[in-house]
Amino acid sequence: MLEIKDLKVSYGAINALHGISLSVQKGEIVTLIGANGAGKSTTLRAISGLVKAQSGSIVYEGRSIAGLPAHEIVQRGLSHVPEGRMIFANLTVLENLKMGAYLQTDQAVIACEMDYIFSIFPRLQERVQQVAGTLSGGEQQMLAIGRALMSRPKFLMLDEPSLGIAPLLVKTIFEKIVEINRQQGITILLVEQNANRALEISQRGYVLETGQIILQDDSAALKKNPQVKSAYLGG
Repeated sequence: MLEIKDLKVSYGAINALHGISLSVQKGEIVTLIGANGAGKSTTLRAISGLVKAQSGSIVYEGRSIAGLPAHEIVQRGLSHVPEGRMIFANLTVLENLKMGAYLQTDQAVIACEMDYIFSIFPRLQERVQQVAGTLSGGEQQMLAIGRALMSRPKFLMLDEPSLGIAPLLVKTIFEKIVEINRQQGITILLVEQNANRALEISQRGYVLETGQIILQDDSAALKKNPQVKSAYLGG
């Protein structure tokens, strides 16, 4: 569904990605793990058109999306939940969700999608008229995922969904990610520092280090890999 080959990205004189290659098959959950500054967020930002690739290819559903504006990439069914959630803090929960459907003109489809989001995140329905900036970190993460789902994506990219969230809600968020993947058939590319949890719910994983992929394998094999265990799994 997604194939990246020899992708290079620079921020001025700083090389963030040094020619990475990865693929994601339809229906999979694939995780990218690595330390801060490894290039995980840059990879997602390049895929979604938020940063320009210096060279290399990004092919989604058999067509190149490199160089396309971000809104056209969303139109093709690829949605991005950014690191730090990036909700519209001054808008209500409902207004945030409607912003996610800005490309959708069919009101029946919008209502249907809204119902689905409220079914997986009942807290959002309870707080539908609440200003988003007053929600807890976990609730804001639910809102960020809900907003991305409003565009009816086929492919969802999640950047650090557990960051700054209470442990109990982290468990809920990961359960919901699996639910979205299984119930809706949405393919997921997950960037996550909580490598243990990410490898538990994904089928395959890639390990990024200073802008390069140093390991790739099935998630179960990565969990057992001594290099991964010592660097990312705490032992």
